[in-house]
Amino acid sequence: MTTTLLAAFDILLSLTLLALAAAALTSAEPRRAVILFIAFGLVLALVWARLRAPDLALAEAAIGAGLSGALLLAATRRAKAHTKEGASGSPEGQP
Repeated sequence: MTTTLLAAFDILLSLTLLALAAAALTSAEPRRAVILFIAFGLVLALVWARLRAPDLALAEAAIGAGLSGALLLAATRRAKAHTKEGASGSPEGQP
């Protein structure tokens, strides 16, 4: 019974990983794509933990989901602000 539950959990993890990857790649909104990328990294960390690779799981959670996600969120915020400035017609640095 335990083996069946673990196999079902592995299948659920695999399907969740595929769904998150597809959703992140096809998302039209950059912020949503980054949030899905972070969720993908966290689920991937669970997969690494399930495969008994705790070093990879920690690295994926810290670097893949945490650091990369934070940098991508900051980049999307900055790009959105830059786009608003460009749409208003005022050059950078001028009110």
